[in-house]
Amino acid sequence: MANNHGGVCATGKGLIVSFGEMLIDFVPTVSGVSLAEAPGFLKAPGGAPANVAIAVARLGGNASFVGKLGDDEFGHMLAGILKENGVSGEGILFDQGARTALAFVTLRADGEREFMFYRNPSADMLLKPDELNFELIRSAKVFHYGSISLIVEPCRSAHLKAMEVAKEAGALLSYDPNLRLPLWPSPEEARKQILSIWEKAEVIKVSDVELEFLTGNPKIDDESAMTLWHSNLKLLLVTLGEHGCRYYTKNFHGAVEAFHVTAVDTTGAGDSFVGALLAKIVDDQSILEDEQRLRGVLKFANACGAITTTKKGAIPALPTESEALTLFNGA
Repeated sequence: MANNHGGVCATGKGLIVSFGEMLIDFVPTVSGVSLAEAPGFLKAPGGAPANVAIAVARLGGNASFVGKLGDDEFGHMLAGILKENGVSGEGILFDQGARTALAFVTLRADGEREFMFYRNPSADMLLKPDELNFELIRSAKVFHYGSISLIVEPCRSAHLKAMEVAKEAGALLSYDPNLRLPLWPSPEEARKQILSIWEKAEVIKVSDVELEFLTGNPKIDDESAMTLWHSNLKLLLVTLGEHGCRYYTKNFHGAVEAFHVTAVDTTGAGDSFVGALLAKIVDDQSILEDEQRLRGVLKFANACGAITTTKKGAIPALPTESEALTLFNGA
């Protein structure tokens, strides 16, 4: 593949299938107040796997989303947003009996978030293995997922089946646990289930907070990260917010600096980072074994993540290739 764009390869055209939940975040019109004090809320479509799919498509990649929405106005609105953003909707299902998931988000003064979820149960939790579009899943070059889809049956079984089918068909498995503690019965259960599929993934991205949660070690260092390493892994990433990211492979490890921007809302920054990484490696996984090229891709992914923090909401803030390259080349 031509190594153009000042050090970053072109976005790949192989299919990236993202599996899991899509929901609507209700975000207060004012930052730094509690939910009770918020004067009003704006609808912000989200859900990490859906954000990743849109991040890929916005960079010019080929993305599809697999998941279940409520057969309600919000569900059809979300399906419409995926299509408008160039994400294939052939893996979307609608549930007649359950609503689309909602989350009320508190934006703290520092741009970080707290969540209150409405999912009892929501449509995404009711996806069954026999409803999956196996043809679509088998055509994936990369199959990406989180851990929210592991919390309850039948979605958990659908998740495990989809992973198995994608893997058998030769897809690269990509995992971002995306810890949301309020959704789990207990922290112990969250840790146990997140780690239950750990050995299967070939690319894993965790945040510094997730690293600490999964290892029980408050020190965010190489030693702690390497306790999460397993023999099937090709790339382990630890994202450090404004401090960039660390990467670990079988043969090398290192860190890539972040881009300094004024953060307004961190929602979707990790999803933007993952989408950028997957879009750049989907057609050429040898990048994972070439430190120089991998560093370029991670620097580009950092640029995408940084841009996403400069606007409110995840999806509107996800960058195009040219926006990301402007920041990437300007530094």
